[in-house]
Amino acid sequence: MTSVDSYITLGRSGLRVSPLGLGTMTFGDDHGWGSSVETSEAILTDYLERGGNLIDTANSYTNGHSEKIIGDYFAARPGLRDRVVLSTKFLTNLFPGDPNGGGGGRKGIIGQLNESLRRLQTDYVDLYWLHGWDQGAPIEETMSTLNDLVTAGKVRYIALSDVPAWVATQAQMIAAFRGWAPVTALQLEYSLLERTPEGELLPMAQALGMGVVPWSPLRGGKLTGKYTRDGGVDGDRAAVMAAVFGEPGEQEWPIIDTVAQIAKDLGVSSAEVALAWVRGRPGISSTLIGARTIDQLHTNLASLDVTLTAEQRATLDEVSTPTLNFPARFTTGISPAVAFGGMTVDGTTYPGMNQGGKY
Repeated sequence: MTSVDSYITLGRSGLRVSPLGLGTMTFGDDHGWGSSVETSEAILTDYLERGGNLIDTANSYTNGHSEKIIGDYFAARPGLRDRVVLSTKFLTNLFPGDPNGGGGGRKGIIGQLNESLRRLQTDYVDLYWLHGWDQGAPIEETMSTLNDLVTAGKVRYIALSDVPAWVATQAQMIAAFRGWAPVTALQLEYSLLERTPEGELLPMAQALGMGVVPWSPLRGGKLTGKYTRDGGVDGDRAAVMAAVFGEPGEQEWPIIDTVAQIAKDLGVSSAEVALAWVRGRPGISSTLIGARTIDQLHTNLASLDVTLTAEQRATLDEVSTPTLNFPARFTTGISPAVAFGGMTVDGTTYPGMNQGGKY
């Protein structure tokens, strides 16, 4: 059994985080569907009292209100801020008409960090994430600026979110060659309904020492059991997520149904099964959970008590097997079979393909 205070080392670093991180995109009801300030603070208190230590936000969440709620919370509790891993992101421009108000350039990064520090009422953040790829900003400039912020003590660790694998690789290699602070973690969408990161992003992260922190492990609520085949959706939040992610498609229903059946067999919720599957995947460090209510937080945290059998994992793996881009099929199947056909290497037995030398 795992608990939220069974900490995990993040990537190739000395930073330890909870297996479930608290995502705060829902903090603030500015958009008409999030959590009130009072509920947000109650969620923070519950998560922290259970031993959780990773809090994830972004300058864009509820237009900065999420950061302010978190900042006000810790300002009212002296000494607590240094006991948590506070994580925020940059890229989103909150200043219309200012082309340097966001993005991954030096001026934009420094300006965004200063604004985030002001809202969070702290003088540093533990994890600072590039929240997407700014195609107009050289990655050397982005990484150089982030390294300077680490040197200045305003940022403890550098991380990337929602970027192509080749961009993340380029960033990590440049940092290594220049002796700059490395990329510690990679945030990406990953769930039973979104497994395409297995083609490039997950292997890249494991090879280059980046801890993987999945977001939307429930695919916008599709894996919570709130959707029905007749097109129904239970709850206001689920309805909002349906507008963002769309209703479940025909290819998704077999996966949703399989999750529901395993959940029934175990006597738990679909959300708990889906979260347990993600948490047990290779390369995953801390999985982000979002909660608009205390009950949702408790349901998500309860997934730490769920242990899937090898058979149940195999069933979920099979029903959700993704179609990956080239050369994934060669990399995971044909190439090792050619190299080691008929032999067992590192615990895997490969089918025979080699004909043997003839000359």
